[in-house]
Amino acid sequence: MMSRRRNFMESRNPVMKEELYQKTAQGTLDGHLIQVAGERMTVQGAINKTLILTGIMLLTAAFAFAFPNPLFIWGGAIGGLIIVLIASARPQNSPTLAPLYAALEGLFVGSISAVYASLLNGIIFQAVTLTIGVLFMMLFIYKSGIIKVTSKLRTGIIMATGAVFIVYLLNIVLSLFGINLPYLHEGGAIGIGISLVIIGIAAFNLLLDFDNFDKGEKYSAPGYMEWFSAMGLLITLVWLYLEILRLIAIISSND
Repeated sequence: MMSRRRNFMESRNPVMKEELYQKTAQGTLDGHLIQVAGERMTVQGAINKTLILTGIMLLTAAFAFAFPNPLFIWGGAIGGLIIVLIASARPQNSPTLAPLYAALEGLFVGSISAVYASLLNGIIFQAVTLTIGVLFMMLFIYKSGIIKVTSKLRTGIIMATGAVFIVYLLNIVLSLFGINLPYLHEGGAIGIGISLVIIGIAAFNLLLDFDNFDKGEKYSAPGYMEWFSAMGLLITLVWLYLEILRLIAIISSND
């Protein structure tokens, strides 16, 4: 039973699986374990792809922020999810799917940001600044070895992320019947505490993304995994940004 539950939790986040890097790398070896010629993944290459995807997302986000539309929110969210699922099943298509995901996610993020900006002045600047701060803080923690990404830590983070996914999914289903889970994104000490825990889980996902960059280079994964890894990091950053945005709104509403 425990093994079945663990497998269910892990399956919720295929982008974070180390096994995927090993599997794709195995496809680059011939029968005599000799590396087949072709572009290999590097950390620098993944960083470059991340910058490209971020640029695409910022462009579409700026457009959506200037011309917010509910269609951008739902189209970006649903379309982005579909692309992530396809890319997880067929990572070799990531060079095409990752930029498309970034464009759709930009429409989603830009429209959501416009809604929050209309309610609270300066909230976007605060959320972006804090997101960047958390990114570099977790990068320092990872590079300095303060926290090492072990198999147990990876499993724990994936299970925690899966639990958050289930809670969000349950909340969406219940909201269709006019029911909301108590304390989730609500004011008060408990609501703020829950938001901080979720932000913490999102921040720890950054460690897995950084480790995936290193693992991809270590296993000599094919070059298309640079796009796949960059998309994984972008997914985490968007999630982190949205959670910080909600937390700032919650705290401001209590003032």
